Amino acid sequence: MPIPMLTDEEWEVIRPLLWADTKKIKSYREESGVGLREALDTLRFRACEKYYEITGFRETNPNALWHHYLSLYGPECINCGHLLRTPKASYCANCGASKN
Repeated sequence: MPIPMLTDEEWEVIRPLLWADTKKIKSYREESGVGLREALDTLRFRACEKYYEITGFRETNPNALWHHYLSLYGPECINCGHLLRTPKASYCANCGASKN
């Protein structure tokens, strides 16, 4: 299942919401004494809601959004179309094709 990635402009909208949601999780856990899983299952997250508004894809874990930022990755592989793992990657980790 392809996960929609965020452009630099979209990331600038999501990033502050992620920081706020992270603080919200930490505060809720400290006040209630629950674990991370229960906090994630209980709270609603503005970053996830905004991500859905932007992409149409429902993500429920705000921590996952840290990895949905396109600039973290390299270009698409010319052979299989998967994103290279980093902007400096010299080959595709998915199919092994050389970047060039």
